[in-house]
Amino acid sequence: MDLKDNLIKLYEDIEIAKDKSNFNRDVKLIAVSKTHPVEMIDEFNKLGVKDFGENKVQELVSKIEDKRIEESLKNNELNFHLIGNLQTNKVKYIYNKVKLIQSLDRIKLAKEIDKRAKNDDIIVDCLVQINIGDEDSKFGIKYDETEDFIYELLDYKNIKIKGLMAIAPNTEDEFLLRKLFEKMNNKFEEISSKAYEGVEMKYLSMGMSHDFKLAIEEGSNMIRVGSKLFGNRNYN
Repeated sequence: MDLKDNLIKLYEDIEIAKDKSNFNRDVKLIAVSKTHPVEMIDEFNKLGVKDFGENKVQELVSKIEDKRIEESLKNNELNFHLIGNLQTNKVKYIYNKVKLIQSLDRIKLAKEIDKRAKNDDIIVDCLVQINIGDEDSKFGIKYDETEDFIYELLDYKNIKIKGLMAIAPNTEDEFLLRKLFEKMNNKFEEISSKAYEGVEMKYLSMGMSHDFKLAIEEGSNMIRVGSKLFGNRNYN
């Protein structure tokens, strides 16, 4: 498998989707590297990919500790994003090591991140995860509770909200996906217009390998793509 070819094809698809979109937004790529080896991350990094997403804290930590990755992180040539559910007791391992926690979805978690960040006198950037399809199997807050949740987060001065994140249902129904992505963008723009202090609606993170083109067309400016780049996941 030629990783360079995969990346070129993905960039082409991103540009096509941007051309179809009514939103003139740059799109940030998060290469989802979960279950894939450090060698592949290193290769994509050499091809210019800077941001990588991991679901599990344990795997993220083991990759961060790899010598090649350590060096790239130190030189600010590579960033990791935590894109999976984050348990409160695992915050201590990654809060000061990731560029963005994309899965903030409860106050208990915010308290823990804020406490750790305060002790270190740092700000931790987070996205609020919304369960856009209202699925029992997915994490995230309810769509209608987004603003109330963000309002509560204003108390935590060492957390900076940088936008919203959603995982759409795994469906072939393009009409449904468009509707959900459109709803997310509406919420993103609504919160942006209120200019809450400590909240910067910079990123609307939605769209994965199977639906990123639709997401971009409906306003996404951050996509999380794994299999289109790395191939099938290796769960061994």
